[in-house]
Amino acid sequence: MELPTPAPAPYQGRVLAGASVLMVVLLAVSGVRPYDRTTWMLEVFPVVLGLPILWATHRRFPLTPLLYVLLFAHAIVLMVGGKYTYARVPLGFELAKILGMARNPYDKIGHFFQGFVPAIIAREILIRGRHVRGDKMRVYVVLSIVLAISATYELFEWASAVTLGQGADEFLGTQGDPWDTQSDMFFAAIGSVTALLLLSRLHDRLMVRMGIDRSGD
Repeated sequence: MELPTPAPAPYQGRVLAGASVLMVVLLAVSGVRPYDRTTWMLEVFPVVLGLPILWATHRRFPLTPLLYVLLFAHAIVLMVGGKYTYARVPLGFELAKILGMARNPYDKIGHFFQGFVPAIIAREILIRGRHVRGDKMRVYVVLSIVLAISATYELFEWASAVTLGQGADEFLGTQGDPWDTQSDMFFAAIGSVTALLLLSRLHDRLMVRMGIDRSGD
């Protein structure tokens, strides 16, 4: 049985349009003399791909306002990382000083968001499509999806390093850490758990407001 699609709020198109214009402007700014052009292109590619997808689906599958906010916040994290490269983001140097760290931790913020935002995306799709019943099983599936996304991204980084050689150093951003891949995935896992703990109730309320049927869930 096909589930009814919630109607987008009257203002949703305008909000999405305004946010999209802002993202395009920020994308253009980030692309002005980035530290490494190849790294910039690789980092902002999800933003370039994601905006058309949001527009193509916002009537047929309107997302909760929470998810739109998270997606645009994640886009900003990606664009800043692309502008400076993750190892050279000024905010990361400030955090390193405050925390007494030897390396720039901005890449870990990026990987935290890589778990935080996809966790809510996966949760919304699973609930609205009724693909998984029961909170415990849903949490397990969401965490599995997030770790699969993180592992796929690490494989993409590896493929880029093999293809581009030295040109991929800035994209990898390991900063000499031999366990960078494992810690990246760990931070994505932390992000997903944090999102589920902090946002699940709010997420549920917003879906109910949109008229999404949670009966029998």
